[in-house]
Formats: sequence, C-alpha cells, structure tokens
Amino acid sequence: FPVTIPGGTATFSEVVAYDPSMEASELKFSGKVFKGTKEKSKEAIPSTKLADATIITPLLVKPEFMMLMETTELTRSATKTTSATFNFLKAKADVRATELKDKDVLDLITWLQTAQTNPKIKIKSIAINGYASPDGEETFNNPLSSNRTRTTRTAFIALMKKNNLMQYVDTNMYALSANGEDMVGFQNELAKNTTIKQDQKDLFVRVLGMGGTNDKKEGDIFALSKGFTELEKDIFPLLRRAELVVSYTEQGLTDDELKAKAMSSPSAMTADELIFTASKLVKDMGEQGKIYDAAALSYPSDHRALNNAGAIAYMQGNYTKAKSNFEKALSAKDNNKTKNNLAGVSMVQGDREGAKKMLAQVKEKGAEVNYNNAIIAVYEGKYSAAVSGFSASSFNKALAQVLAGSVEDASKTLSDSKDKESASGFYLKAIIAARSNAGVDAVVSNLKSAISKDAKWREKAAKDREFIKFMEDATFKAAVN
Repeated sequence: FPVTIPGGTATFSEVVAYDPSMEASELKFSGKVFKGTKEKSKEAIPSTKLADATIITPLLVKPEFMMLMETTELTRSATKTTSATFNFLKAKADVRATELKDKDVLDLITWLQTAQTNPKIKIKSIAINGYASPDGEETFNNPLSSNRTRTTRTAFIALMKKNNLMQYVDTNMYALSANGEDMVGFQNELAKNTTIKQDQKDLFVRVLGMGGTNDKKEGDIFALSKGFTELEKDIFPLLRRAELVVSYTEQGLTDDELKAKAMSSPSAMTADELIFTASKLVKDMGEQGKIYDAAALSYPSDHRALNNAGAIAYMQGNYTKAKSNFEKALSAKDNNKTKNNLAGVSMVQGDREGAKKMLAQVKEKGAEVNYNNAIIAVYEGKYSAAVSGFSASSFNKALAQVLAGSVEDASKTLSDSKDKESASGFYLKAIIAARSNAGVDAVVSNLKSAISKDAKWREKAAKDREFIKFMEDATFKAAVN
C-alpha cells in the first residue's frame, strides 16, 4: 500500500500467515519515524484502522477430495469344454474295453452326472473328432479316422446307458468329424519328445515340409520310421485317436449369490468377483469396506483392491488406514487413481503443498481431479478457477461462487446440492443473505437452522465478520448469544 511522505511516496508489501486469533480482531496501521537511528516520536504515524478483522469464509471449503475407485466387469456366462480321448491300435477302429476305464473317460462320465443336476450348466454340443497317424496311406487313413468317430460314439452311448445318462443316448447329438492323418499333431508331439535327438527331429520336419503329394510324404516317413522305434513307441500311438469334446456354457453366481458369498466366504472369490460385488451390487459403505478389505487381504498385490479399500477408509474418516492402503496400491502399480486419492490424504492432514504436487502427477484430469484441484484453488484465492473446477452443484461450488461475488448463482447452486439442508448449507445461506442485503431476518433465520443442526455454528456466527453489520442488532444477538 502507498504511503505519502515528504518528498514522495513509499510502497510497503507484507504477507502475514493467518492465525485463528485474527478472526475477531481489527487491522490497524501505525508507524515510527526515524532520522538515522534517532526516533522522531512527534512525527510518528498515528494508528489508523484499516479493516474490521478478517473474513475467513474461504476456510469453510470442505477439504475432502473426491475419491477415484477401480471397477471391473464380470463375465457371468463362460463357454467351456471338457473332453476325453479314446486311443486305438494301429490300423484299428474298435474301442478297446481298457479305454472305457481310463481316468479321463471316467472323469467325463462323473462330470456329466454332476452337470445334469446343475442348473448353471447348459451343454451346447458334443463333438467326436477322429484322427489317424501319418504312417500309412491316405486312402486308408481317411476312412479309418471316420470309422473311429463312429465306434467311439457307439461305445460312449453304451456308457451313457450304463450310467443312466439317458439324455445323451441320441446319436444325432454327436457331431462327427473325420480329420484323416494328423500331421499337425505329429509335429507337435515330435517337438515335445525328449528321446529323439534334435537332428533326427529336424530330418522328419524337413520330410514333412517337402513338396509333393501326401502319399509321397507318407512313404518317406514310413521309410525313416523303420530306423526310429521311438516314433512307433512314443509318437504314433498318441495320434491314433478320437477326441470326444463336450462344449457347454456355465452361468456364474447371481447378484444375490455374489453378495451372500462376499459376506460369508470372500476368500473363496476372485478379485474381480469381490471388486464387482462391492462396486456394482452393494450400496452400504460399511459393507463395501468389508469386501474391499477382504479383497486386499486375499490379493495383497492387486492395486485395485488396495485402492478401493483405501478410498472407503478415507470416506469414513480413517485417514491413517487410507494412507497405508494407498501407499501399498502405488507400490503394487503406479496409477493415476491412487495418486489422486493419496493427494486427498495429504489435503485433510494439512499438507496442501504435498496434495498439490501429487495431483500434478495425475495425468488424466477428469471431473473428480478437477474438483480436487478446485479445493486448492479456493485456499489460494483463485475463486474463478475454483468455480470452473467444481462442475456439479455442491457446497464447495456455491462457496466459490460467493467468494467470486456471484451470490445469486451461489444461492441456486446450493439449492441444487445435497448440502442445502445441512448445517453448513444453512450457514452459507446466511452469508449469502448478508452479502445480498436480504436483511437481518433472512440472516438470522438461516443461522438458527444451522445452529439447530450443529451448535458449533453459534460461536462462529457471533464473531464472523461476514455479519459485522448485524452484530449490534438485537435479533442477531439473541440468535448467536
């Protein structure tokens, strides 16, 4: 501020950090005059009142940041398969009795017995795919693979009858596919084999890759196989087969089942199931917190579970727990949502600079991040920027509009917000009434509503310089004293 002195002017600039004692005090200016080191007391600048204390309305801003939560989608219906393999002797298509007792066949029968009583399982198709090894003539192997599909169907239907699975005895249910010589399977099994040397494997691969008819390849393979008993012992028997494949859809848990399981046995659920249940199916914050805590316990490296557990703790006011979860989430995976949320912890703990720095690292600036930056803007006196950042109607947006001088807009915003009937909402309405010269009755009416909901506003109103022009009014005094 400029001060006139003999011979010119001088400008002084001073910033003083706010102290709560300044709320109900006066701002005065005075000065001493020196000539050299000697004080000129007669020329001292008299004490001059500059302002009636301090307006601290910006400090009404609610510092709680908007949290960013992780969500996920859950596939409720999955297409799956289960199968059994029937192996055959060389050049044969009859199903041996020993094949019917193999573990994979018995397991398939057990699965079908269970499936027929499970309403969540719906069988879509049963396919039988026949194959032959590539060590014979193609004209023989093609019909051989076809015969193997038919004999497998006959044998399997007999098993169905024996085990009283009558819904699977219709031959039309089975889709037969004769695939002839299994060249692909031959190469795959050869690659997996550990008894045949690599140079020998390469030789067989080169033969398979040669041009010419399949009959030519068959002849080459047959000639080479005479010197390699491993082919007949370890490779070819695996290719002489028919695969019975059951395709089905399996329905997942219903909404009610997911919620019940999340409460009773969350450790038996996947991380996706727990996160989906808490974020999409449960409305109560306390229950959400329990589910996210369980998810974080079962999946300690899943940043989503940790982030959401921290967000709920933050909204419940447990900032220590929230901070711990957020730090673990960031350690598990660097991500924008947790950075935003961790900035919120810094803010409510009074570390505005820390919050500002952390928010600056958030690359995706959505509505929530803009809201949180707007809170900082209020503290920094950037009220127009704050109004823009608070996109939806809220107490904080209405407060920013008041501070920016738009009391009419603030009144409308407040009436559209969830805080319109809260104690803080009524107190802000009283400030709006005072600033818009609505009169003492309007001010007092709103103050009474605020005080009736929370008595702490009585003491604040009695010294709040927003109401300085009403402080000698009897109606105002009666309301706040």
